[in-house]
Amino acid sequence: MKNITLSAQDDLIDSARRIAANKNTSLNIMFREWLEEINNNQAQTNDKDRLINLWEKTNYARVGKKLSREEMNER
Repeated sequence: MKNITLSAQDDLIDSARRIAANKNTSLNIMFREWLEEINNNQAQTNDKDRLINLWEKTNYARVGKKLSREEMNER
């Protein structure tokens, strides 16, 4: 595990420490959870982008449109 040094305003740090104490945790643990959340959100965004790209690649398929035999057999 790596250590990093961060800078923030004193009042923000004090407030965050109080919030952590109210949650029976530490500021360090809250920071780790925040980093995990950022990474999870990015992964979800990547999944969403891949799905949108797939939809764009399959734009020939239309809901409700009856396909001809030739269209059904196209590759």
